[in-house]
Amino acid sequence: MKYRHLFFDLDHTLWDFDANSRQTLQDLYASMNLADRGVDDFEKFHTRYLVHNDKLWERYRNGFIRVDELRWKRMWLTLLDFKIGSEPLAREMGVAFLDLLPTRQILFPHTREILDYLSGKQYQMHLITNGFEQTQHAKLRHAGLSHYFGQVITSEGSNSLKPHREIFEYALLKSGADRKESIMLGDNEEVDIQGAINAGIDQVFVNHLRAVPTLRPTYMVHSLMELKHIF
Repeated sequence: MKYRHLFFDLDHTLWDFDANSRQTLQDLYASMNLADRGVDDFEKFHTRYLVHNDKLWERYRNGFIRVDELRWKRMWLTLLDFKIGSEPLAREMGVAFLDLLPTRQILFPHTREILDYLSGKQYQMHLITNGFEQTQHAKLRHAGLSHYFGQVITSEGSNSLKPHREIFEYALLKSGADRKESIMLGDNEEVDIQGAINAGIDQVFVNHLRAVPTLRPTYMVHSLMELKHIF
């Protein structure tokens, strides 16, 4: 075995963040009566949320804002697009979203099958995620995935973020892994693949969306089942 330690990303790689987030926002839209408050169309609301969320995550990764700002300002900015300037409502939505989101269980096709396969071949599997500590562990628990992973390295726990080299170094230290026997598996070229390159670790670009790659990862797959051709 060339590799012994497999470091997975979680969101967008194994756990279908887009589907789970959309489902959660739909529930909040209904339970908080946003239609009656002036948010007249859920699809518009969802689209604007995605725009603000992406921009704020980029600012968070670059160290311009703190975690607590990200959590409520993505809701606040979205509400402002509908001329709703209620910070208390935005904060309430931010808390409710993070309470409900981790309970969702939508995974990408064949997630459990491939994790069973890799476990059976005695690979040591871990996670490196930019998500929040409590939230990411709750996702794993509710989705029934916790037992597959030895170490769960989060940005909060490591005090670093992908693609910075430090979070990968921390993951190697925590897992006792040698970088030559380690490989990173993730969906995001900028964060997962470039981050692993920065740290001198091989990579698998899990290209669910079949995007045209801008980097040259060690491997690329379009579905999780294709990992059987590598491992």
